Amino acid sequence: MAIRTVVWGENVHEHKNRIVAGVYPQGMHQTIADALNQDDAIEATTATLQEPEHGLPKERLARTDVLLWWGHAAHGDVQDEVVERVAEAVWGGMGLLVLHSGHFSKIFKRLMGAPCNLTWREAGEKERLWVTSRNHPIAAGLPDHFELEQEEMYGEPFGVPEPLETVFVSWFQGGEVFRSGLTYKRGAGSVFYFRPGHETYPTYHDANVQLVLRNAVKWAYNPAPRQADPTKAPNVPVEAALEPIQERGPKLHHAGEEGYR
Repeated sequence: MAIRTVVWGENVHEHKNRIVAGVYPQGMHQTIADALNQDDAIEATTATLQEPEHGLPKERLARTDVLLWWGHAAHGDVQDEVVERVAEAVWGGMGLLVLHSGHFSKIFKRLMGAPCNLTWREAGEKERLWVTSRNHPIAAGLPDHFELEQEEMYGEPFGVPEPLETVFVSWFQGGEVFRSGLTYKRGAGSVFYFRPGHETYPTYHDANVQLVLRNAVKWAYNPAPRQADPTKAPNVPVEAALEPIQERGPKLHHAGEEGYR
């Protein structure tokens, strides 16, 4: 079965900015989905902010293997209920790819537990991405480095937790560097942050960027059954202990009582 993938797009700038509309006439989300669907191992569809429940009802997330997230101007418009729903799906085993300005999205900040802040400059400068983990599956088929002729600069320090792996670092014409490809594990789910993707530039039309995204979907895919309730914290009764024990001392909770959260 193909990896069931959903590309979530904010879908705001495409309707408000003629430059973005010209670069992505069908929306960035559709361009990304089309690139993913070039691989028979991936089956990509789209969802947007404007749809009911932002296109991510519980039933759809339950059958989503990997979710890609792009947002910028409307992070605050994303419903907290949907954010928690996505977080629980990741904890349960769904893969998540967060793209470019999605570093400030509610879902990325929720999973990172950090401000996720950085420095930036919109000057259309060259970005050179270096592969720092040559044998990593996300970098499969790439040269040691590739360039994007025009991109928005992101600079360090990047306010995120220390990643499991740094797959790419970027250099910009103005001299800044940035950790531009980071992996994390959150619960049973794998998370990848990928920096390039400013909306006024044709980044998602670039063949190397598209290859990274296809590789990352395959890397983030978890074939194990989704954990049904990843936040469950059961009270294990004395009689269910693996070794015989005798209850002693004062207690705060009654038998079977839920713990405080």
